Amino acid sequence: MPPVRLRIDLAYDGTDFAGWARQPELRTVQGVLEETLAVLAREPVALTVAGRTDAGVHADAQVVHTDVTPGSALLAADGTVPDGMVRRLARMLPPDVRVHRAAPAPAGFDARFSAVRRHYAYRVCTAPSGPEPLRARDTLRWPRPLDVAAMDEAGRSLLGEHDFAAFCRPRAGATTIRELQRLTWHPCRDERDVVEVRLSADAFCHSMVRSVVGALLAVGEGRRPVDWPAGLLTAERRSSEIHVVAAHGLRLVGVDYPDDGSLAARAATTRAVRTLDR
Repeated sequence: MPPVRLRIDLAYDGTDFAGWARQPELRTVQGVLEETLAVLAREPVALTVAGRTDAGVHADAQVVHTDVTPGSALLAADGTVPDGMVRRLARMLPPDVRVHRAAPAPAGFDARFSAVRRHYAYRVCTAPSGPEPLRARDTLRWPRPLDVAAMDEAGRSLLGEHDFAAFCRPRAGATTIRELQRLTWHPCRDERDVVEVRLSADAFCHSMVRSVVGALLAVGEGRRPVDWPAGLLTAERRSSEIHVVAAHGLRLVGVDYPDDGSLAARAATTRAVRTLDR
């Protein structure tokens, strides 16, 4: 019988992890979750993730999939996930990782390639005293005034499909062409001197969000003009002028998928390497 694909939705505090991806002798989210699931499954478990996060980056709504044999202990006799599995994982996992949902995935689902967009948020505190203690692990301390309207305007100029090479760490064989669909800055409700930027794209390349935020903060401080970030889109390689902000202010806050009937087609489209018509 063919394997059964499970979709697992989870969240984590990335502070004490060396990123998502398993690395020898380092604590990673993938390593912790695979090892815990393997105890339940009584066999090795391999996970595919919607969006790999760097060391220190958090996730409110990460998505992964894994393929298990029909006789796996991760499946009930009727092919569903056993009742109580989420509660068992809550007891077994460390407090900085939480699985919220696990269920058989629809046909054609791929956590990475079926996604149509990812959503990120980045929090910045401009108070001289810095972030409140309970938010210090997910908020950047930036104790200088920021022109939020200027940052918002500069961010809008980056919307659309572009080659974001200036904002990305290069990876062999990977494209840096992305479609940035949303970028908005807003004050955080009920939090004094805290602003947040929300970014959505079909995908993000390595360090793209933190580089974009760094460029916009330079605009907000008045060190760069509003049109400077958009001007960087003509660069063919990563720009040394951009300050990449710290990882801990960044959170993956959502991953969108198409309707079940379009999952496989979306995965095939995503696997194709994109180019831009100049």
